[in-house]
Amino acid sequence: MNENKRTTTLRLAVQKSGRLSDASMDLLAACGIKVSRPDRKLRAVADHFDMELLFLRDDDIPGYVEDGVADLGIVGENVLFERERDIQVVHRLGFGKCRLSIAVPRDMPYDGPESLVDADIATSYPGLLGRWLDERSIGASIHEISGSVEIAPGIGLATAICDLVSSGSTLISNGLKEVEVIMRSEAVLFSKSALTDKQQELVAALTFRMKSVLTARKYRYILMNVPNQAIDQVAAILPGMKAPTVMPLAEEGWSSVHSVITDDQFWDIIDQLKAAGAEGMLVTPIEKMVL
Repeated sequence: MNENKRTTTLRLAVQKSGRLSDASMDLLAACGIKVSRPDRKLRAVADHFDMELLFLRDDDIPGYVEDGVADLGIVGENVLFERERDIQVVHRLGFGKCRLSIAVPRDMPYDGPESLVDADIATSYPGLLGRWLDERSIGASIHEISGSVEIAPGIGLATAICDLVSSGSTLISNGLKEVEVIMRSEAVLFSKSALTDKQQELVAALTFRMKSVLTARKYRYILMNVPNQAIDQVAAILPGMKAPTVMPLAEEGWSSVHSVITDDQFWDIIDQLKAAGAEGMLVTPIEKMVL
């Protein structure tokens, strides 16, 4: 049997290991797409969805999709846009957030991009850095290295670096300060330009599921006991999508009020709800939300 013969209509390439891989697989599982990967094989067929997964190095995924080996991929935008390819973003996924930044030694004066003129900059992203410098007419030398970029100034390899930053603690521990943000990045689902009608249907079904899961992660379901005379006041406080659901309790004069709020709103309004008379508040995550 030809091992390269396709057994599914849609082929998705994901990172074979690491945090982005784990988050991608968690998202697929939440979408009802289960994947069995015995012995960490590099190919696997999904259950309950017409799709095969390829587990690859993140740097290789955009090329595999552009060449048609895979139809879709999940990588960080920084990887996707390092080289200009004939591919398109389908959906931003909200995880793997970071930024690609320029950093210089803490004691180096910095007065804006012009301070980088004639600088030696070490990076794993020469394409993104080169385009940023060209747009600002900054003449600098780019040294492409594959890892441990943050040590380059300390060992005399470069004046500055351009690297991914999350918390910034690695920069601080290496005596560096962040001075420019080239781009903000997160994981994205992207596709090759040419998909068949059937593949487009499957991509639409996949993104519908992903949007339902990702939207739900931003919200919480809240329910509380409220005196009937305070229902209008509580309803005015709640910033839910629509009017709350109100159901009478067995105890006369009280009702159970249910609503949906964004995850970051609860602590801002809890004191207002308590002052209005709400009691027994319960806040729970939402698994999926179809708008």
